[in-house]
Amino acid sequence: MNNMKWVFFDIGSTLVDESKCYEKRYAEAVENTDITYEEFKNKVIAFSKQNLKGDHEAVKHYHLTLPTWHKELEFLYPEAKPVLEKLKEKNFKLGIIANQSPGTEERLKSWNILKYFDVIAASAEESIAKPDLRIFEIALEKANCKPQNAVMIGDRLDNDIVPANKIGMKTVWIRQGFAKYSTPKKEYEKADFTVDNLKEVLDVLVNE
Repeated sequence: MNNMKWVFFDIGSTLVDESKCYEKRYAEAVENTDITYEEFKNKVIAFSKQNLKGDHEAVKHYHLTLPTWHKELEFLYPEAKPVLEKLKEKNFKLGIIANQSPGTEERLKSWNILKYFDVIAASAEESIAKPDLRIFEIALEKANCKPQNAVMIGDRLDNDIVPANKIGMKTVWIRQGFAKYSTPKKEYEKADFTVDNLKEVLDVLVNE
């Protein structure tokens, strides 16, 4: 990975822990139904094991409405700031490629990590979402970086690893959140590196 100049991160379940958001979503989804919280959660996990978006599939399965996402319950993984700090110390340029609702920069600022990023390509502002390759192209254009000199770090095989592989970036699959239930089944779903947490990203990019 010596030729890597840019490191791009997804946000949800990569830099930001969304577990409390999902717990709230499950509770609200089954409110006033005879479906238990545990039953719904287990169904989400079952769909996640099929490499599907578990919560979306579960509400469809039970003919429920997908509740609002409570962004106020998102919080940074404790390793996020130290890892970003270390990567900057090692002279990596950092970027974001993420599917996010409007206000990504403001949220990054509220978590006190906006200062680490040189490029931000977020779906709401770019009017295009992953896995569309164009949002990756936009990020690389902003960075003036060739795909082979960039690495994408994300939790989703479909939204992060597959498109980044297609465009020619190196890939690091971080098995946080529901990613721990997923399994790459096809060659193009396989990342160059797989890690279980942000701290292990440093083993790939800095300590290799």
